[in-house]
Amino acid sequence: MEENLDAAIESLLNVEKQMRLAGDVAGTKKAVTDIVELCYKARAWKTLNDQIVLLSKRRGQLKQAVTAMVQQAMQYIDETPDVDARIELIKTLNSVSAGKIYVEIERARLIKKLAKIKEEQGLIAEAADLMQEIAVETFGAMAKTEKIAFILEQVRLCLDRQDYVRAQILSRKISPRVFDADASKEKKKPKEGDNIVEEAPADIPSLLELKRIYYELMIRYYSHNNDYLEICRSYKAIYDIPSVKEDPAQWIPVLRKICWYLVLSPHDPMQSSLLNSTLEDKNISEIPNFRLLLKQLVTMEVIQWTGLWEMYKDEFENEKNMLGGSLGAKAAEDLKLRIIEHNILVVSKYYSRITLKRLADLLCLSLQEAEKHLSDMVVSKSLVAKIDRPMGIVCFQTAKDSNDILNSWAMNLEKLLDLVEKSCHQIHKETMVHKAVLKA
Repeated sequence: MEENLDAAIESLLNVEKQMRLAGDVAGTKKAVTDIVELCYKARAWKTLNDQIVLLSKRRGQLKQAVTAMVQQAMQYIDETPDVDARIELIKTLNSVSAGKIYVEIERARLIKKLAKIKEEQGLIAEAADLMQEIAVETFGAMAKTEKIAFILEQVRLCLDRQDYVRAQILSRKISPRVFDADASKEKKKPKEGDNIVEEAPADIPSLLELKRIYYELMIRYYSHNNDYLEICRSYKAIYDIPSVKEDPAQWIPVLRKICWYLVLSPHDPMQSSLLNSTLEDKNISEIPNFRLLLKQLVTMEVIQWTGLWEMYKDEFENEKNMLGGSLGAKAAEDLKLRIIEHNILVVSKYYSRITLKRLADLLCLSLQEAEKHLSDMVVSKSLVAKIDRPMGIVCFQTAKDSNDILNSWAMNLEKLLDLVEKSCHQIHKETMVHKAVLKA
């Protein structure tokens, strides 16, 4: 059989040479694919690798022939008898397609397969390094969904090897607006001279599935930094996916997480906006405990930490122990800190001056702790306050500029004169009516 195979390959190589020198594209492609198919049918994997290298290096080899050969050989990767033969074939095809722009998509797919094999063998670092060699965002002919899926795979491998800096750099190659594009619109017909974009393979997820994968990976990244607000925004994006919103079994756990991370997020305009929009969502009434929790944060009243913790301790622990529950050990401390910050903001709204002792009583803290939390908020510019430590008084008023004081006085005088004028007019009107009645 080996002799027959060698003889058959030899004759086909002669045919390929004649076709190639004659510039016959179809004939050369046919001869090349026949040689590859012949090796596959004979299960001669080493011969197949040798022939692929040989054919790609022949003088004046046509691009179309190399493309056809690589595509044909890629179909046989899954048919290989063992992992070693599979890796050898992928490496051969990879070396043939390296640096050739007309088989760049095939090379990206080969690298992805090789990285998957490496990952299965437990070599995550090697798999991540392999994937990072390919910059798919520059491939004009690759389908959008396939590009996104490839970049997401790169991000996932970086997160698996705990390379968070590179994971963030790679994730920025995907704009979140891509997922909001309307896929139902008809595709434009390519104009003459445009790159023809290939169809994505069948195993590539849809755009909405990719959106979910993207935000799940971003949650993993933000969880590393305990960036609660960004985690909350990622869950909000998952919550807005139509398939999630239609299924209560999916949206209830996501909405619970949104509520927890909103409570854990530091107070800022973005957090306030998300807090109010979540409270306006009609689905929040399905989980009344969390509606009450958010309502307490929006209401300008002091929250008793002990009472709140007793009420939500079990919920918090369940969320922590749940499969995929990403509330870390630090979250309980952060929750207490957020409640203290909320209480300080409430006090600053109602008081212009307050003794430090009274503030500590309202916050259920010691004097030192109250002062520390207040100082932290002033440093982070969440609050304007001054502490008179000898007197033990906190002043929440901002020092006004002399111009502002004069302006406020001028405004007050203007209002006073307006009131006097209106009063005089009313008195005059009443007098005129009274005189008219007397005359009558």
